[in-house]
Amino acid sequence: MRPRKDEETLVDVLDVLLRDGAILRADVIVSVADIPLVGIKLTAAIAGMRTMQEYGLFEEWDLEHRRTAITRRHRGKGRRKSKKPLETGTDEQVALERSESGSREETEERSGPD
Repeated sequence: MRPRKDEETLVDVLDVLLRDGAILRADVIVSVADIPLVGIKLTAAIAGMRTMQEYGLFEEWDLEHRRTAITRRHRGKGRRKSKKPLETGTDEQVALERSESGSREETEERSGPD
């Protein structure tokens, strides 16, 4: 019998990490001659983005990332006419606000200038 490597274990570990996540914490103290000089407190969260958002770990990053993506999209299409703030909220809320504002803009364009 030869030893064999079970490939499913790596897939299982990755699945658990992405689904449930893991938090690693470490405290490092750099000392010289028993005199502490530098202290470092490290915290690393390893999980899928959906899991991190559920636990509130990347809320600010997520909002900023969505704002940047929306701004880039509008600049690329040249459609951003007004200086109104960018939409935030759930995908459904943003889509609803866009569809409502889009139908208003189309109505104004069709009616022409007064």
